[in-house]
Amino acid sequence: MTEQDPAVRAAIEGELRLLDPDVRRSPEQLGALLHPDFHEFGSSGRRWDRASTLTRLPQDTDPADRYVVTSGIEGIRLAPDLVHLTFDTVYDGRHAHRSSLWRRTDAGWQMYFHQGTPFPAEGE
Repeated sequence: MTEQDPAVRAAIEGELRLLDPDVRRSPEQLGALLHPDFHEFGSSGRRWDRASTLTRLPQDTDPADRYVVTSGIEGIRLAPDLVHLTFDTVYDGRHAHRSSLWRRTDAGWQMYFHQGTPFPAEGE
């Protein structure tokens, strides 16, 4: 087995931190992981920017919330300072394919873009 690219590993670590309800409830921790130009197409169909995300997530995240990653996170380095991740989640019975771009900045690896696309569970 080959050793994973350190850039991919860093992006995965950041992604997993963003799924942690303690991080999601903290504007400071959340802000450290989101690029200044962050934007998202949520699984709800809405578009979010960094400011709206920093306002919404801390208010809307219940301490008991847990995202479950239902498939292994896969990543690839697209450029020296850019990593693309894909994975699936199940949250509150809803399934979503997820894709994110992480950029290395002076502050470390930060999420630049995220998209969640809902999909039906098998058998539904």
